Amino acid sequence: MSELNNSAIAGGKPVLELSGVVRTFKQGRDDLEILKGIDLTVRAGEIVALVGPSGAGKSTLLHIAGLLETPDAGAIRICGEDCAGLGDNARTTVRRHHLGFVYQYHHLLPEFSALENIVIPQIISGYKRREARERAGDVLQWLGLAERAGHRPARLSGGEQQRVAIGRAIAAAPDLLLADEPTGNLDPHTADEVFDLLLKLARGTNLAALVATHNPDLASRMDRIVRLDDGHLVEA
Repeated sequence: MSELNNSAIAGGKPVLELSGVVRTFKQGRDDLEILKGIDLTVRAGEIVALVGPSGAGKSTLLHIAGLLETPDAGAIRICGEDCAGLGDNARTTVRRHHLGFVYQYHHLLPEFSALENIVIPQIISGYKRREARERAGDVLQWLGLAERAGHRPARLSGGEQQRVAIGRAIAAAPDLLLADEPTGNLDPHTADEVFDLLLKLARGTNLAALVATHNPDLASRMDRIVRLDDGHLVEA
């Protein structure tokens, strides 16, 4: 997997920097402040667990970090680039080149094979088809799914589907992985296996990762835990 590493960010440099991030939603006539001045730095090679009660705003925070949602105030820097004021096209470019996403549900394309599900995002990011297929094959080999490369999602187990989703997220060598309950739909044994892959990935390729989870055992295995509660983020 070393060939998949994006070496532009190395040595524990900041990959994600959030400063004073505020997000407010309308609830009837009232303003509901979900994020109240969030400060967070995630460095290369570091896995940070994001915990907190349901409804605390963990997904909102991940969406803002992933440039999928715009904060009402605050700064967002990804790989040193100020992203808070970027337009839609520029935000899309940053996502393509620097970010990978893993969700609770795998969201694989059902009509395509495991290999093709990993190839397609790379082509969108600008890789040539041949290189994308070679990289996808390498990723599947590393994930222990080489023999399942030609299988469509319906023929894969839940754990295999989520491993393919991880492969899809990291194949284009992002600097930052954002994961929202990535093992939430899996049984405990399979969840442990999938999470072990995430740990191995981040520590082996200098990838920065922010992982939202309700699982305290998984959170305890990460490098740091931050808790979101009542709009504030604190070290757990």
